[in-house]
Amino acid sequence: MVNLLIAFSAALVAQASAECTREALKAVTADFLAAQTGGKTAFTSLSDTVSYNENRKKVDIKSGVLSKALKIDYNRTQHDPVQCAAFAEIISSDSANPYVIGAQLRIDNTTGKVSQIDSIVTTKGDWLFNVTGTLYWAKQEKWDLIPADKRDSYETIKKAGDAYCDLFNDKSVKVPWGSPCARLEGGMYTGKGQASDRCDVGVPSGVKLVKRTYVVDEEYGTVDIQMNFGGDTGLPDSHEFRVESAAYPKG
Repeated sequence: MVNLLIAFSAALVAQASAECTREALKAVTADFLAAQTGGKTAFTSLSDTVSYNENRKKVDIKSGVLSKALKIDYNRTQHDPVQCAAFAEIISSDSANPYVIGAQLRIDNTTGKVSQIDSIVTTKGDWLFNVTGTLYWAKQEKWDLIPADKRDSYETIKKAGDAYCDLFNDKSVKVPWGSPCARLEGGMYTGKGQASDRCDVGVPSGVKLVKRTYVVDEEYGTVDIQMNFGGDTGLPDSHEFRVESAAYPKG
Protein backbone atom coordinates (compact mmCIF):
# COMPACT_ATOMS: atom_id res chain seq x y z
CA MET A 1 0.00 0.00 0.00
CA VAL A 2 1.25 3.47 -0.85
CA ASN A 3 -0.04 6.89 0.19
CA LEU A 4 0.59 9.36 -2.65
CA LEU A 5 -0.50 12.84 -3.67
CA ILE A 6 0.03 12.35 -7.39
CA ALA A 7 -1.38 12.68 -10.87
CA PHE A 8 -0.22 11.39 -14.28
CA SER A 9 -1.65 10.66 -17.74
CA ALA A 10 -3.27 7.36 -18.71
CA ALA A 11 -6.45 6.24 -20.43
CA LEU A 12 -9.69 6.16 -18.51
CA VAL A 13 -11.35 2.75 -18.39
CA ALA A 14 -14.65 2.29 -20.14
CA GLN A 15 -17.81 3.26 -18.29
CA ALA A 16 -20.01 0.45 -17.02
CA SER A 17 -23.79 0.58 -16.98
CA ALA A 18 -25.41 2.89 -14.45
CA GLU A 19 -27.19 -0.15 -13.04
CA CYS A 20 -24.07 -1.09 -11.08
CA THR A 21 -24.33 0.80 -7.79
CA ARG A 22 -21.99 1.30 -4.88
CA GLU A 23 -24.60 -0.22 -2.58
CA ALA A 24 -24.74 -3.38 -4.66
CA LEU A 25 -20.94 -3.63 -4.67
CA LYS A 26 -20.81 -3.21 -0.89
CA ALA A 27 -23.24 -6.12 -0.55
CA VAL A 28 -20.97 -8.23 -2.78
CA THR A 29 -17.83 -7.50 -0.74
CA ALA A 30 -19.68 -8.24 2.51
CA ASP A 31 -20.80 -11.55 1.01
CA PHE A 32 -17.24 -12.32 -0.10
CA LEU A 33 -15.73 -11.55 3.31
CA ALA A 34 -18.32 -13.74 5.03
CA ALA A 35 -17.48 -16.56 2.62
CA GLN A 36 -13.76 -16.25 3.39
CA THR A 37 -14.46 -16.27 7.12
CA GLY A 38 -16.44 -19.48 6.74
CA GLY A 39 -14.23 -21.09 4.09
CA LYS A 40 -17.17 -21.27 1.69
CA THR A 41 -16.56 -21.48 -2.05
CA ALA A 42 -20.20 -20.80 -2.89
CA PHE A 43 -22.12 -17.74 -1.76
CA THR A 44 -25.19 -15.80 -2.81
CA SER A 45 -23.52 -13.24 -5.08
CA LEU A 46 -21.13 -15.71 -6.75
CA SER A 47 -21.82 -16.80 -10.32
CA ASP A 48 -22.02 -20.51 -11.06
CA THR A 49 -19.43 -19.98 -13.80
CA VAL A 50 -16.94 -17.77 -11.97
CA SER A 51 -13.39 -17.44 -13.30
CA TYR A 52 -11.17 -17.89 -10.23
CA ASN A 53 -7.48 -16.96 -10.19
CA GLU A 54 -4.80 -16.87 -7.51
CA ASN A 55 -1.46 -15.20 -8.09
CA ARG A 56 -2.42 -14.69 -11.74
CA LYS A 57 -3.08 -18.37 -12.44
CA LYS A 58 -6.36 -20.24 -12.80
CA VAL A 59 -7.13 -22.31 -9.72
CA ASP A 60 -10.01 -24.58 -8.77
CA ILE A 61 -12.04 -22.40 -6.42
CA LYS A 62 -12.74 -25.45 -4.24
CA SER A 63 -9.04 -25.90 -3.49
CA GLY A 64 -8.04 -22.22 -3.34
CA VAL A 65 -7.63 -19.95 -0.33
CA LEU A 66 -11.35 -19.19 -0.34
CA SER A 67 -11.92 -22.77 0.82
CA LYS A 68 -9.97 -22.01 4.05
CA ALA A 69 -11.91 -20.58 6.98
CA LEU A 70 -9.86 -17.56 8.04
CA LYS A 71 -10.23 -15.31 11.06
CA ILE A 72 -10.11 -11.89 9.48
CA ASP A 73 -8.24 -9.48 11.74
CA TYR A 74 -8.41 -6.58 9.31
CA ASN A 75 -10.04 -5.77 6.00
CA ARG A 76 -10.46 -2.79 3.72
CA THR A 77 -12.73 -2.69 0.68
CA GLN A 78 -12.95 -0.50 -2.42
CA HIS A 79 -15.94 -0.14 -4.74
CA ASP A 80 -15.79 0.84 -8.41
CA PRO A 81 -19.23 1.32 -10.04
CA VAL A 82 -17.54 2.52 -13.26
CA GLN A 83 -16.12 -0.95 -13.94
CA CYS A 84 -18.65 -2.81 -11.76
CA ALA A 85 -15.76 -4.13 -9.72
CA ALA A 86 -14.62 -4.26 -6.11
CA PHE A 87 -11.46 -4.92 -4.11
CA ALA A 88 -10.99 -6.51 -0.70
CA GLU A 89 -7.81 -6.53 1.36
CA ILE A 90 -7.75 -9.27 4.00
CA ILE A 91 -5.25 -9.81 6.82
CA SER A 92 -5.44 -13.00 8.88
CA SER A 93 -2.73 -13.10 11.54
CA ASP A 94 -3.19 -16.67 12.79
CA SER A 95 0.41 -17.71 13.55
CA ALA A 96 -0.17 -21.22 12.22
CA ASN A 97 -1.96 -20.13 9.04
CA PRO A 98 -1.28 -16.44 8.30
CA TYR A 99 -2.44 -14.73 5.12
CA VAL A 100 -2.46 -11.32 3.48
CA ILE A 101 -4.81 -11.34 0.50
CA GLY A 102 -5.79 -8.73 -2.06
CA ALA A 103 -8.80 -9.76 -4.16
CA GLN A 104 -10.30 -7.97 -7.16
CA LEU A 105 -13.90 -8.94 -7.87
CA ARG A 106 -15.54 -8.42 -11.28
CA ILE A 107 -19.33 -8.37 -11.32
CA ASP A 108 -21.52 -9.24 -14.31
CA ASN A 109 -23.69 -6.18 -14.62
CA THR A 110 -26.57 -8.19 -16.06
CA THR A 111 -26.81 -10.82 -13.33
CA GLY A 112 -25.28 -8.85 -10.45
CA LYS A 113 -23.12 -11.90 -9.71
CA VAL A 114 -19.36 -12.13 -9.25
CA SER A 115 -18.06 -13.49 -12.55
CA GLN A 116 -14.31 -13.22 -11.85
CA ILE A 117 -12.08 -13.24 -8.77
CA ASP A 118 -8.39 -12.37 -9.02
CA SER A 119 -6.52 -12.76 -5.74
CA ILE A 120 -2.92 -12.06 -4.82
CA VAL A 121 -2.34 -14.48 -1.94
CA THR A 122 0.70 -14.24 0.34
CA THR A 123 1.72 -16.34 3.31
CA LYS A 124 4.80 -17.66 5.12
CA GLY A 125 7.88 -17.72 2.90
CA ASP A 126 6.72 -15.01 0.50
CA TRP A 127 8.78 -11.87 -0.14
CA LEU A 128 8.94 -9.63 2.95
CA PHE A 129 5.99 -11.50 4.45
CA ASN A 130 5.43 -10.38 8.02
CA VAL A 131 1.77 -10.55 8.94
CA THR A 132 2.32 -8.96 12.36
CA GLY A 133 3.99 -5.91 10.86
CA THR A 134 1.48 -5.68 8.03
CA LEU A 135 -1.45 -5.77 10.43
CA TYR A 136 0.09 -3.20 12.76
CA TRP A 137 0.92 -0.66 10.08
CA ALA A 138 -2.28 -1.18 8.08
CA LYS A 139 -4.27 -0.25 11.17
CA GLN A 140 -2.24 2.95 11.61
CA GLU A 141 -3.07 4.32 8.19
CA LYS A 142 -6.01 6.71 7.96
CA TRP A 143 -7.92 6.09 4.75
CA ASP A 144 -11.22 7.75 5.62
CA LEU A 145 -14.01 8.93 3.34
CA ILE A 146 -12.90 12.05 1.45
CA PRO A 147 -15.35 14.99 1.44
CA ALA A 148 -17.08 15.32 -1.94
CA ASP A 149 -15.57 18.73 -2.71
CA LYS A 150 -12.03 17.45 -2.10
CA ARG A 151 -12.13 14.23 -4.13
CA ASP A 152 -9.91 13.62 -7.10
CA SER A 153 -11.46 12.33 -10.30
CA TYR A 154 -11.56 8.67 -11.27
CA GLU A 155 -9.08 9.35 -14.06
CA THR A 156 -6.66 11.23 -11.79
CA ILE A 157 -6.62 8.46 -9.19
CA LYS A 158 -5.92 5.82 -11.84
CA LYS A 159 -3.21 7.98 -13.40
CA ALA A 160 -1.61 8.37 -9.98
CA GLY A 161 -1.20 4.63 -9.56
CA ASP A 162 0.14 4.29 -13.09
CA ALA A 163 2.73 7.01 -12.47
CA TYR A 164 4.22 5.04 -9.59
CA CYS A 165 4.20 1.81 -11.58
CA ASP A 166 5.74 3.46 -14.66
CA LEU A 167 8.61 4.84 -12.58
CA PHE A 168 9.98 1.32 -12.01
CA ASN A 169 10.95 1.11 -15.67
CA ASP A 170 11.38 4.76 -16.59
CA LYS A 171 13.15 7.12 -14.21
CA SER A 172 12.10 10.12 -16.32
CA VAL A 173 8.52 9.71 -15.11
CA LYS A 174 7.69 12.51 -12.70
CA VAL A 175 5.75 11.15 -9.75
CA PRO A 176 4.15 13.89 -7.63
CA TRP A 177 4.97 12.31 -4.31
CA GLY A 178 2.90 13.33 -1.31
CA SER A 179 4.44 14.95 1.72
CA PRO A 180 4.45 13.18 4.02
CA CYS A 181 4.25 9.84 2.19
CA ALA A 182 4.69 6.26 3.40
CA ARG A 183 4.90 2.82 1.77
CA LEU A 184 3.93 -0.49 3.33
CA GLU A 185 5.60 -3.43 1.58
CA GLY A 186 5.02 -6.77 3.22
CA GLY A 187 5.59 -5.94 6.88
CA MET A 188 8.12 -3.19 6.11
CA TYR A 189 6.98 0.43 6.54
CA THR A 190 8.92 3.39 5.17
CA GLY A 191 7.23 5.99 7.35
CA LYS A 192 8.03 7.07 10.91
CA GLY A 193 4.98 9.25 11.46
CA GLN A 194 7.00 12.37 10.69
CA ALA A 195 6.39 15.26 8.30
CA SER A 196 9.61 14.31 6.50
CA ASP A 197 8.41 10.78 5.57
CA ARG A 198 9.10 10.04 1.90
CA CYS A 199 8.16 7.40 -0.67
CA ASP A 200 10.74 8.23 -3.34
CA VAL A 201 13.36 5.89 -1.88
CA GLY A 202 14.30 2.32 -2.73
CA VAL A 203 12.49 2.25 -6.09
CA PRO A 204 14.33 -0.10 -8.48
CA SER A 205 15.19 0.61 -12.12
CA GLY A 206 14.53 -1.28 -15.34
CA VAL A 207 11.58 -3.26 -14.00
CA LYS A 208 8.43 -3.48 -16.10
CA LEU A 209 5.10 -3.66 -14.29
CA VAL A 210 2.71 -5.04 -16.89
CA LYS A 211 -0.73 -6.59 -17.45
CA ARG A 212 -2.33 -4.17 -15.02
CA THR A 213 -5.91 -4.42 -13.80
CA TYR A 214 -7.56 -1.76 -11.68
CA VAL A 215 -10.21 -1.11 -9.06
CA VAL A 216 -10.76 2.61 -8.38
CA ASP A 217 -12.81 4.13 -5.57
CA GLU A 218 -13.32 7.89 -5.95
CA GLU A 219 -14.97 8.34 -2.56
CA TYR A 220 -11.87 7.09 -0.74
CA GLY A 221 -9.27 8.18 -3.31
CA THR A 222 -8.00 4.62 -3.72
CA VAL A 223 -6.85 2.39 -6.52
CA ASP A 224 -5.67 -1.20 -6.39
CA ILE A 225 -3.53 -2.35 -9.29
CA GLN A 226 -2.71 -6.01 -9.87
CA MET A 227 0.13 -6.75 -12.28
CA ASN A 228 3.08 -8.89 -13.26
CA PHE A 229 6.21 -7.47 -11.60
CA GLY A 230 9.16 -7.80 -13.96
CA GLY A 231 7.56 -8.37 -17.37
CA ASP A 232 5.02 -10.78 -18.79
CA THR A 233 6.34 -13.73 -16.77
CA GLY A 234 7.13 -11.68 -13.69
CA LEU A 235 5.91 -12.14 -10.13
CA PRO A 236 2.24 -11.63 -9.28
CA ASP A 237 1.89 -8.32 -7.48
CA SER A 238 -0.69 -5.93 -6.06
CA HIS A 239 -0.21 -2.25 -5.24
CA GLU A 240 -2.87 -0.28 -3.39
CA PHE A 241 -2.74 3.52 -3.36
CA ARG A 242 -4.45 6.35 -1.53
CA VAL A 243 -4.52 9.65 -3.46
CA GLU A 244 -5.33 12.94 -1.78
CA SER A 245 -5.52 16.34 -3.49
CA ALA A 246 -3.37 15.22 -6.41
CA ALA A 247 -1.10 17.85 -7.92
CA TYR A 248 1.16 17.11 -10.87
CA PRO A 249 4.65 18.66 -10.58
CA LYS A 250 5.98 21.03 -13.21
CA GLY A 251 9.09 20.31 -15.21
